[in-house]
Amino acid sequence: MVAAAAVVRGAGPEDPPGGGKAVAVWCIGVAVYFVAVIFRTSLGVAGLEAADRFHVGASALSTFSLLQLLVYGGMQVPVGLMVDRLGTKKVLTLGAVLFTAGQLGFALAPSYETALAARALLGCGDAMTFISVLRLGTRWFPARRGPLMAQLAGLVGMAGNLVSTLVLAPVLHGVGWTAAFAGSAAAGLVVLVPLVLFLRDHPEGHGPTPAARTGGAGFVRRQIKESWSEPGTRLGLWVHFTTQFPAMVFLLLWGMPFLIEAQGLTRSTAGGLLTLVVASNMALGLVYGQVIGRRPSSRIPLALGTVGLTALLWGAVLAYPGGHAPMWLLTTLCLVLGGCGPASMIGFDFARPANPAERQGTASGITNMGGFIASMTTLLTVGVLLDATGDDYRIAFSTVFVLQALGVTRILSLRRRALSREAARGRVTVPAQTTAPATAQEPVPATAQERGPEAEPRPRSTACPRPETAGRETP
Repeated sequence: MVAAAAVVRGAGPEDPPGGGKAVAVWCIGVAVYFVAVIFRTSLGVAGLEAADRFHVGASALSTFSLLQLLVYGGMQVPVGLMVDRLGTKKVLTLGAVLFTAGQLGFALAPSYETALAARALLGCGDAMTFISVLRLGTRWFPARRGPLMAQLAGLVGMAGNLVSTLVLAPVLHGVGWTAAFAGSAAAGLVVLVPLVLFLRDHPEGHGPTPAARTGGAGFVRRQIKESWSEPGTRLGLWVHFTTQFPAMVFLLLWGMPFLIEAQGLTRSTAGGLLTLVVASNMALGLVYGQVIGRRPSSRIPLALGTVGLTALLWGAVLAYPGGHAPMWLLTTLCLVLGGCGPASMIGFDFARPANPAERQGTASGITNMGGFIASMTTLLTVGVLLDATGDDYRIAFSTVFVLQALGVTRILSLRRRALSREAARGRVTVPAQTTAPATAQEPVPATAQERGPEAEPRPRSTACPRPETAGRETP
């Protein structure tokens, strides 16, 4: 008789319990991230106003976002180390203080140089939020919830982007630059109170191992070296690199100018299309999380499919005869760009099973660098090319295809090794096998999922040994 194939992904005995308290703590963390994203994306709806206020061109304008992302990307590994060493609460608290001060400084900045310093401060605080929220998810929820919790965190971030588009933009035009940005900075103080009073790093009895609390230069070198040596970590970085940046660049800075100046749309219509990107992202995030949680083999097809569809629609808009693409095509592009954020979260689901609990923050930081490196490169290149070509968006936006080609090449070269190593650690699909009739209906022993990788399997069992880190943490 043929036994059915089985996937070993059960919860381990060390899994956190989840429950209502976990949801409450996680909500405090994602509220901080929500505000950080509002501040991060606020320049995306104020790009033209910023150019007028500080009397700068496209290259200088892109420097705002470039510097912010440069700080953000450069902070990812240090923040991951801080989270592994100090815990989530301390890092999130510091982040909230810094991004609130940065937003307030941006509101009051009298010059371009001062505004740049404020955005750098904001980027530093923003960098401390997302990895911390991922860490909360792994500390408070069972491992099987990992992909969904990561996608939900991304969804909340996109909701912050939605607030920038729907709320901050009209407020900016109604009350002016200083009042709008200074008023929004108050949100940072609002989320700081419950963060300090109620957030906890982990439930009782589920703290980090003692090894995670050791410090010194040796700890830093070991964390980075061991995380980077895992092909799953590197694959996660390149998936994040290739999938995230088209939507990030579009929402963070260049989408609004492109739709108004190159496509001839009104500001309200362009704002509606940016909102559509965010709404699509939120809807697709739920879909991607459910699909990946139930079928891990869909990770690579989803990531590459999103990249291919994005390139196809981006090229169709840029190459449309006459320069002005029809509204249905622009709408389709924005719907597809909504999939970039959820697809980038797949990178964390490659890094997670490749690293034990005490390296999750560092591995997540390395992965999270990918999309922001690509975004920084594209933001700067687009600005430089716009100035050099007299605002030719077709040439400037073609940068996207170069980075996508690079990323796809690296994904294809790493995927086999990363997936093979992941399968060897226990996340495998066991092939069907023929057994004797007397044992064909024998259930898989429960203890088979709890034995270490060196334990001998029971005869005729279809269960694979569990890896040492399986079922413990997700990013």
